[in-house]
Amino acid sequence: MRDPIAWMREEYEKLVEQNLEWKIRELQGPSTPVAKVDGKEVIMLCSNNYLNLTNHPKLKEAAIKAIETHGVGSGSVRAIAGTMDLHLELERRLAKFKGAEASLTYSAGFTTNEGLIPQLVGKGDAIISDELNHGSIIDGVRLTKATRYVYAHNDMGELEKVLNEAEKENPNKILIITDGVFSMDGDIALLDQIVKLGKEHGAMIYVDDAHGEAVLGDGGRGIVSHYKLTHHDVHFEMGTFSKAFGVMGGHVSGSEDMVKYAYNKSRSWLLSASHPPATAAACIAAIDVLETEPEHVKTLWDNREYFVKGLTQLGYDIGNSQTPIVPAIVGESAKAVQLSEGLLEEGILALPIVYPMVARDKARIRNMMNSGLTKEHLDKALNAYEKIGKRLGII
Repeated sequence: MRDPIAWMREEYEKLVEQNLEWKIRELQGPSTPVAKVDGKEVIMLCSNNYLNLTNHPKLKEAAIKAIETHGVGSGSVRAIAGTMDLHLELERRLAKFKGAEASLTYSAGFTTNEGLIPQLVGKGDAIISDELNHGSIIDGVRLTKATRYVYAHNDMGELEKVLNEAEKENPNKILIITDGVFSMDGDIALLDQIVKLGKEHGAMIYVDDAHGEAVLGDGGRGIVSHYKLTHHDVHFEMGTFSKAFGVMGGHVSGSEDMVKYAYNKSRSWLLSASHPPATAAACIAAIDVLETEPEHVKTLWDNREYFVKGLTQLGYDIGNSQTPIVPAIVGESAKAVQLSEGLLEEGILALPIVYPMVARDKARIRNMMNSGLTKEHLDKALNAYEKIGKRLGII
């Protein structure tokens, strides 16, 4: 009798044949700029830990203290018996940090998009999305019954055209949704122009700022701050604690009405257990650090400029990068894999991004800067890029 799940093995083997499978690496210790991975000490260039907060003493102290005072779990979903004082304090602090009336935390950034987007639009509405939006946005859009439109990446002329097209259908509501920082290229959404067009058409604006918060804006307050906009302009500012904040979890900031609506309607919030006390406390401590230690954001951008200058001088194509996400675009998927393997030989962990995650001719290494990296670390990485790049005929 045929194994009913044999197809899973067959599909995985196809991925292996095409060198498209994810190879899981074991991090043996904290996520730090120099970390032990698979038994080898490496310089980490593939972590979202932009501000090096995952091992910050203030975050660890807050987490340990919360375990002592609140235990290790909440015992429930937020809506029933899982809302602790720490969760409410975190949301108050986040709203103040973001300059919003209110904020709501979710179990993850993915569950924020997956749970909230389908509750904002439905049948008779229109949802308009940038073609390079993150997969969690795409999944959230797919769960709606709204009419879906896609515009070419950061193309404001096409966005206006799509808005006009959507309005011909006379939708009840229009939602424009975009990433703030696009995770594969490191470029920034033209949010000020999106807001302007949105206002002309009476549209709601939703931005996923997962890679922009604690990186862009005044003191790392994110893309809304970066463009000097408000939450009257941008109605839904979504984000995650798992990147620059160094912890985990998702969130959304905006009006108090939005938050009250979201926690009554969003099933990924209603049906997910709340954050462990240690996680909530560490997130609060991360906000404290951002408000009192501005040097982390400054150093991140200094490192970004230094590394970009080095890569471009070597002859690498960094595309449209404007942020600490710095791709080294090499073209063929096989070449990107070979470059990553060569870098690892030199003690640099930087992973390849290949088709179908990017176009067939746009395979790359995606480098993620970190404020904890020293110039010596960056020089070692650049020397490895030069050595392996020349060996492979990339530069």
